[in-house]
Amino acid sequence: MEDGISSFWGPVTSTTEWCEKNYAYSSYIAEFYNTISNIPCILLALIGLTNALRQRFEKRFSVLHISNMILAIGSMLFHATLQHMQQQSDETPMVWEMLLYIYILYSPDWHYRSTMPTFLFLYGALFAVVHSQIRFSIGFKVHYAILCLLCIPRMYKYYIFTQDVSAKRVAKLYAATLFLGSLCWLFDRVLCKDISYWPVNPQGHALWHVLMGFNSYFANTFLMFCRAQQLGWAPKIVHFMGVLPYVKIEKPKSQ
Repeated sequence: MEDGISSFWGPVTSTTEWCEKNYAYSSYIAEFYNTISNIPCILLALIGLTNALRQRFEKRFSVLHISNMILAIGSMLFHATLQHMQQQSDETPMVWEMLLYIYILYSPDWHYRSTMPTFLFLYGALFAVVHSQIRFSIGFKVHYAILCLLCIPRMYKYYIFTQDVSAKRVAKLYAATLFLGSLCWLFDRVLCKDISYWPVNPQGHALWHVLMGFNSYFANTFLMFCRAQQLGWAPKIVHFMGVLPYVKIEKPKSQ
């Protein structure tokens, strides 16, 4: 959304802009609110990573939390600059993260253990190469939506087989933040022309970032609980300062 103010980064080269005035607060930050709204995602991912390392969860969950941080940092770079190269630093990690979720969701029942990670790694590498050479906007969104849809049936299966009330509540928070975040994203895209005449911009895309930061945290927490159950680690959901849920486990002494 152009407003004519000079910028440190030069003309916009990204294929997508959002409903926020460019360089309204600083010549170094194109979309101020869309940039800083990624901070909660980084902090939540850091909390999740600390818990995963402290209780020695499988490395896949440490990688998952780190990927959340990388994605948020890439998103900050993209919205701060609105440059095509930085756009790739946002969109490519989005795809890599979804491939990691697919691995975590489906690998417990996959009989050929080496085939899935090998295929997903090669798929992610191929996408990164193609995405670096070809600009596609709608195609990327469709591709990303398909990857997300592949995860939802498996998440629902985990939900219906989970008996723990607190864990099911975390799964419901995951679904609620996904729904609300998607509404904010659509609101920002569809009503942008109308919003430009409003006295206050509700910053729908920035709200999407915040909600998806919590969404990722809730998804990771629920998956950590389910995996701990599969491994017989007696997981339970506890709350940090009575608010933020996380998984506490008790591994058998043999482990």
